[in-house]
Order: sequence, then structure tokens, then C-alpha cells
Amino acid sequence: MKIISWNVNGIRAVMKKGFPDFVKKYDPEILCLQETKAHPDQVDELLHDYEHHFWNSADKKGYSGTAIFSKIKPLNVSYGGGIDVGDTEGRIVTAEFDDFFLVNVYTPNSKRGLARLDYRQEWDKLFFNYLKELEKSKPVITCGDLNVAHTEIDLARPKNNTKNAGFTPQERAGFQKYLDNGFLDTFRIFNQDPENYTWWSYMFNARAKNLGWRIDYFLTSEKLKKNIISAEILKDVMGSDHCPVTLNLKF
Repeated sequence: MKIISWNVNGIRAVMKKGFPDFVKKYDPEILCLQETKAHPDQVDELLHDYEHHFWNSADKKGYSGTAIFSKIKPLNVSYGGGIDVGDTEGRIVTAEFDDFFLVNVYTPNSKRGLARLDYRQEWDKLFFNYLKELEKSKPVITCGDLNVAHTEIDLARPKNNTKNAGFTPQERAGFQKYLDNGFLDTFRIFNQDPENYTWWSYMFNARAKNLGWRIDYFLTSEKLKKNIISAEILKDVMGSDHCPVTLNLKF
């Protein structure tokens, strides 16, 4: 089973940048998108090969939003994760399958000047609790834009960014809590090398220079480790300021 996660930074925009061809080429069973910035009725071309579409759009049009497209019918789908903070921003879609819960998430950014850091820390705590509650029933896969670079090898210029959103000690500690409590950073099972990034600023020709951050992840419950075949970053796929990440599993 192949699952792909991608922060598309606007699905209407990426549809015009080769997105349908990308989906056809990689052909995942399940596709998780973040920053859809649209409601279903705003998108003309809705991935015909995917029978099951689940959107959680923000109340505010053109902002945030998550969606899951699946060839496999889930047992159940829920929205928002019972997390009151961010509930109007369309940040979580959860689909339950036979062997796992899949949680697609777009984590709030702490913003310039860390204006939203307190909110972000509250979010991290509630989201962690939500995943652990799900895990009582069956293993969990969570994917998406977590808006944090975990360690110094996860961004090009760590020394310059310790006080910037996405690399504060508080946000990194929030991510470490997942790993300390039975979740796996799947990419790092296979690849320990630096300079593997998933997001690049549109400024300063950052992508061409590979001045990026790894902030998009697949985390899984440790119970699923035996099922994981591979986890990759598709750094050459264009269309957004993020690139897609993949997880392959066998059951």
C-alpha cells in the first residue's frame, strides 16, 4: 500500500502545474493533501480514480484545509479530532481502515515573531493526546505538514533559526514527545543523511540552492514498523513550495 502526503499550497493552483500527471505517475492508494485552500465545490477536477473524497476545509475561504482521497473505502471518517483549537481551520481528517487509523494533519505555524507559539504549544499537546487515544484501538499513521524541523540536520541553517517559527526549542520538544512515546519518524528509519528537505522558501532561489527544511512527515505507531517497506521524499516533484513524501507498507 502506497500513501502520499503533500502540502500543495492551494489545490486549484497545483492542478494547473501537473498535479493530475503526478497522481497518475505515482498512483498511491491513498493521497493526503494539506493547505488545499479550497472547498470541494471550488475544484473542477476531482481526481477521477479516487472514489472516496474527504475534505476538511477552513471556514475562511482560500486558507488552510486538508483532504484525503482514497481508492479504499474507510470504515469511518472524522474531522477535527475533537480539538477545539483550530477546529474552524480544517486541520485534521482521520480515516479508519482495517489495520490502522490514518490522520492527515496541517499543524498550525507559530508565525513571524512567534505570535502564535502559545497556541501552537496547546495544539501540540492536544494533538498528541488525540493520537494516543486513537492508538488504544489500533495503530496510527499520521502524516502531513507538522511545521517543525526536528533536529539540526532537518534544516539548512539551524544556527540562524533557533528563534524562528518551526525550529524553536518548544516546537522541537513537541515533536520529540511523539518519538519518546512510541511513534516512528519513518523517513529516518531509512535515511540518516542531512540535506533532505521538504519545504523551501520561494525567496532567494532557495530550492535551487537546497536551502530547505524537513517539516513534512509520516509518523507511525511502533507496532507498524514490521509493515513499513520504504519512506521517501520526492524532492524533484514541483508545483508547490513543499514536495510530497511517501510511505509504502505491506499488510
